[in-house]
Formats: sequence, structure tokens, C-alpha cells
Amino acid sequence: MIFDSHSHTSFSTDSDMTAEDALKAARARGIGLVFTEHLDVDFPGELDFSFDPEAYWRQYEPLRGDDLHLGIEVGMQAGTAEASRAFVARAPFDLVIGSVHLLRGIDIYEKECFEGREKDELYREYFQTMADMIACHDFIDVLGHIDYIARTAPYENPELSYGAFADEIDAVLRAAVAQGVVLELNTRRIGSRRALKELAPIYARYHELGGKYVTLGSDAHGADAIGANFAAAEDFARAMGLSIVTFFARKMEFC
Repeated sequence: MIFDSHSHTSFSTDSDMTAEDALKAARARGIGLVFTEHLDVDFPGELDFSFDPEAYWRQYEPLRGDDLHLGIEVGMQAGTAEASRAFVARAPFDLVIGSVHLLRGIDIYEKECFEGREKDELYREYFQTMADMIACHDFIDVLGHIDYIARTAPYENPELSYGAFADEIDAVLRAAVAQGVVLELNTRRIGSRRALKELAPIYARYHELGGKYVTLGSDAHGADAIGANFAAAEDFARAMGLSIVTFFARKMEFC
């Protein structure tokens, strides 16, 4: 069974999706699901991207089984790695995603992150930060949405463009392979041919460097996004020579 290994229910600050609605949508699509609630320690602004892991486990553990696993998405920052590690230890999560949501302490979703910054400069910093964060977060299983910055970047061409950032992207991929971290294929943007074209050389290079596996993740915050673009994502993974996996009890499972 293919799993959507990245989704957020109401335990995440930015989601109102219920477990029941999420599971109903996943079962209608014939796929499994992993809840991966947000943890971003010391997130700037008024939003608190944290949750009670014990309450999360108590509420959802009765639903946990063959088609539902319980995970977490950790926002990776150098100064919060140990606090995040301690948080993850508070519940027997099935899957831990590590993601970069901030640059210099600024939310990548905010215009402020891009103000006065050229694309080349900012994207190099983004990838360098990601490589560094993989190295100091040795408790993650999966690297989330490598193309996250392209969702909101205001540049004429927001794509990752492997040819322009080959050294920096290679550093990310080498760090992931060396640490046994699986690369997520986030399906949020897979519906765009342009995005697919730019992602292809990145995932081909991942395979060339020794990467063998990907998880598929919609990053759904609503039931209508569960499993979005999965047919295209499955075709893409096969074309790159990568096997689709998920995690249960922190152990890799083939889908």
C-alpha cells in the first residue's frame, strides 16, 4: 500500500483537519496515511508550532495500525536541535521528518525572508542551511520538501534549478545519503510540469549518489489534499529508479 507520509491534523497549529476526515479521504483513495504534526521550537511570531505529544499519542494510538502511522515534522534550526530531540523522545513516533522552515530565524512563508535578497544568494543559503541541519539532526528519518522555498519565492523563476546550485544541492544530498536519511518527494507541486522538470535532475543525482528510497508526502492540511498528485509522483519515483517507502516504529517499510 502506498502511504501519504506527510499530513497535518488539528494537533498542528495551522490545520483544522480531523483524523476522521483524513482517514476517510485516504481510504477513499486506497492509500495509507502518516500524521506528522508540526514541531518548530522557538518559531517566530505569535504562532506556537508545538503540541502535547502524550495527548497526541493517547488520542490517536487507538487508530494506529496497518493504514495509519503516527509521526512528527521537526522544523530544523541549529539552536533547537537538542530541544527537538528531547521532544521526539517523549512519544514512540513512527516517523520523524526534518524540514527547514526558517532562514536566519525568518519564516520562509513571509515576504520579509526575501526582501533585499537575490535568488542566487538566498537559495545558496537555503541549501547550505539544509545540509548543516541534516548533520546536527541525526534523529530524523526523512528530509521534508527540498523544494519548500519555491512555494512562496517571489522571483520570476522560483524553481530550484539544479544546474545553478549543483554544489549546494549535492551537499544536501550527500549529507542525507551519509546519514541514511530518506528524501521526501513532496507532491504539493508535482502537478506542475515546470516543477517536475526542475526536480528531476535533483532526484536523479540523489540516486547517483547512493539514494535508493523516497517517501511520498502531500503535506495535506485539509482532507481534499490527501494523496494529491500521487499518480504522477509514483511515475516520477519509478523513472528516477527510487523505491517508495514509509516508516512504522522508526523502521522503513516498502510500499
